[in-house]
Parts: sequence; structure tokens; C-alpha cells
Amino acid sequence: MQRGIRPSHPGGRPPPRPLLTPAQRRPAGTLLAGCVAVMVVLAVMYRHHDRAGWLDAAVDPRLRTSLGAHPALLTPLVRLGDPPAGIVLTLALVLYCVAARRWRGALLAGIAVPVASALTELVLKPLVGRTLHGGPGFPSGHATSMFALAAVCAVLLANPPRARLSKAARLALVLGAVLVAGLVSAAMVAREYHYATDAIAGATTGTAVVLLTALLLDRYRARTPARGSGVTVTAGAPG
Repeated sequence: MQRGIRPSHPGGRPPPRPLLTPAQRRPAGTLLAGCVAVMVVLAVMYRHHDRAGWLDAAVDPRLRTSLGAHPALLTPLVRLGDPPAGIVLTLALVLYCVAARRWRGALLAGIAVPVASALTELVLKPLVGRTLHGGPGFPSGHATSMFALAAVCAVLLANPPRARLSKAARLALVLGAVLVAGLVSAAMVAREYHYATDAIAGATTGTAVVLLTALLLDRYRARTPARGSGVTVTAGAPG
């Protein structure tokens, strides 16, 4: 006989759905570690620098040449990454999650995106002290917020409560969000507001904060049963 433990909740409600399935948490943790490693390495390499690195020298001129010829495209992309637009997009994600009763998704968007932006602006930029044209540049705040938003979308689509969209459609939406975040970051480099490595650091920072927040929310969920819940031991058929 197989015996299992099934948590019961008041009113017969099922337990809250995790943001990430157990199978998704290991890849998420690996990606989180990789993002932190990249950001730390870049921060050490460019601390108190005011010049381009070898990657910047290879990438930045090409972005400025290719995208700089399209100012009508650059301006809306830059504005999309501005703080007011980031706040609106974050609120839209929070409200969507509330309407769908995805409370942990709402917490993820409402916590991770502002924390990622605050970490960049209030901690990393002063700590690293890299400048471009006299202003703080590392990491890119635009890249941080946009990739944090893209990462939130990826997490929300990774384990939806009702799979109304196919896996291919969900993957396409995630890739679209990442593409938009990448274009905003590239526009900042083309406008000479940031080096390419500033944008990479912002992307890794935003992604890492979202993944860490998702993993912590799921861990808290696993360790904190709903108030008044009990544990039911059930017997299954012979294995």
C-alpha cells in the first residue's frame, strides 16, 4: 500500500499553486547563480572605470551605427524603459494577477521589480562607480527594470493555473518580452547612455532578483500552511 500526505484546506480549497514547479526550480536556481556570477565579474572588472571594455569596444559602435540611423525607433524604446513606464507596466502585471487570483504572481511583480530597480540605483551604481559622460552607468537601470518585467512574465507563464495557451504560444510570449527588453537596452547603448556591459549587468540583476523572489515565495508557501489547515493521510492502491 502507498501512503501519502495530502494537505487539506478550509472549504475544500486546493493549496496555492507554486510559481515554479519542482522540476523548474533547479534550472531557475542555476540561471540565478549564473546571473549573479556575471554581474559580480563585470562589477569587479569595471569598478571606478570611465572607459569602454573590450566587449563594449566590439559591440557599442555597431549598435550606434545600426540603431542610430533610426531615431524614430530609439526614442519610444528609451521612453519604454523610463521609470514612469516601468511603474505602469508593473502595476499592469500586478492588476492582471489580482484579477486572475494569482496572488503570488501579484506579490512577485509588486516586490521583485521595485527591489531590482532600487538595488541598481541605490546600491550597485554607487558601489561600482562606473561612469559614462560623467554620469553613473553600471548597471543600466533601464535594462534592470525591463528584464525584471520580462522575467516576471516568464515565471507567470511557466506554471499557469489553467493552460489556455500552448507551450509554444507561451514560449513565444516570453521570447517577445525578452526581445523588447533587449531592444530597450540596445537603444540605451545606441544613444550612448550606457555601455553594452552596463546593459548586460542590468539584465542579469533584474533577472536574478525576480528568480530569487520567486524561489523564496515558493519556499515560504511550502513551509507555511494556510491557517486552520490540517493534514490528511490517505491510502492508495498497491504500487
